[in-house]
Amino acid sequence: MENNFDTIVAIATPMAKSAIGIIRISGSKAFDIAKSIFKGKIENHKICFGHIVDRDKRLDEVILLPFEAPRSYTGEDVIEIQSHGSFTILNNILELAISKGARPAQRGEFTKRAFLNGRLDLSQAEAVLDLINSKSSKSVDSALNNLEGYLKAKINIIKKNLTDLYSKLIASVDFPEDVAEVDNNYIVTICNDNIQEINKILSASKSHDFLRDGINACLIGRPNVGKSSLFNALLNYNRSIVTEIEGTTRDTIKENINIGGFLVNFCDTAGIRDKKNADKVEKIGIDNSIEAIKQSEIILFLFEKNISEIDENLLNLAKDKKIILIKTKSDINPKNIENALNISSVTGNGIEELKSKILDVIREIIPEDTDYTTNKRHQTCLIKSKEALLNVINTVNSNRLADLCASDLKEAILSLDEITGEVLTDNILENIFDNFCIGK
Repeated sequence: MENNFDTIVAIATPMAKSAIGIIRISGSKAFDIAKSIFKGKIENHKICFGHIVDRDKRLDEVILLPFEAPRSYTGEDVIEIQSHGSFTILNNILELAISKGARPAQRGEFTKRAFLNGRLDLSQAEAVLDLINSKSSKSVDSALNNLEGYLKAKINIIKKNLTDLYSKLIASVDFPEDVAEVDNNYIVTICNDNIQEINKILSASKSHDFLRDGINACLIGRPNVGKSSLFNALLNYNRSIVTEIEGTTRDTIKENINIGGFLVNFCDTAGIRDKKNADKVEKIGIDNSIEAIKQSEIILFLFEKNISEIDENLLNLAKDKKIILIKTKSDINPKNIENALNISSVTGNGIEELKSKILDVIREIIPEDTDYTTNKRHQTCLIKSKEALLNVINTVNSNRLADLCASDLKEAILSLDEITGEVLTDNILENIFDNFCIGK
């Protein structure tokens, strides 16, 4: 695919004081602009040292990286300028490039051009966004695998199987005298086999969401049982206010940390007790705590000495969750309770053991072989493809016309094409690339 775009420019690094800043230029005028503002020798695909100049005035000493099309990120002529990271310097170079014929790039426009020029498919372009937004090493790994084409390869295998079947069906309908009618059992077998492959991908969709967004874990228990102290100990800084007064925590407080390469979104909650003894504000906090339980995958259930009837009622609220029992304040009450971790937030005793236990639970939730991820858009497309294949099976079983099978089969293929971007609308592109940052 060849596209004729204008030339764009953007600052590709964050607008903050740093050692180095990068300005990226892409388009047919990129090299002409570079020659007009760079004092030094420009050699394609080599590191070039020199100065950015505005007429006779030197703006900065820089490294210039020239990439001639199609061997560049966007597939176009690209110039990357590495300057010192001063906001003033970066802005001066940006304005100079604009004065020479470039225009400011929009969000995600460089990656959008990489897609439109065939350098990336749409699932790989989305993986770039996932990489930018990654908050844990596991999400980085899965995003890199998507960028390298793991998901694309899975989808292409299914598409090839369905396309081969579609070709046979069309040929048998259009040339009945030359091509034999496709056996119904064969059609059903191919559809069922590929529905199973789609189901395998969809079955891991929840795990994929966890890798991307993190796993929610909330600390619950009666008032003054040590939730906020443990919350602070896990974060390794004082995020929640801790006092001896019951009901100090009135609202849910959220922070995330990395445990074993996974992002965990922790939520400190208000102590749950009989609302009759709580004031209006605390009642709202208790309601928020119950809602946090519903939204969490892991429950850290805290108690001080033993599990009381009130605690049993709280546990019932979380019976469908992964529960870790924690007996707190082991520094003043060292008694062990069966199946519970003995922890002191004051001394730090048991904190690492708790993190290890959380990691074990995460590995139960997210399989080790989750080597790529799908997002909501991918999952919707897969479901549409699966539904179309089920329609094919129903058509065959109802002994209806073969061309009806072909129509549904084509719909299944087109739904998969949406994932990789072979079929798309402007709205899809805008929704995806509007989430990127400027300069990428």
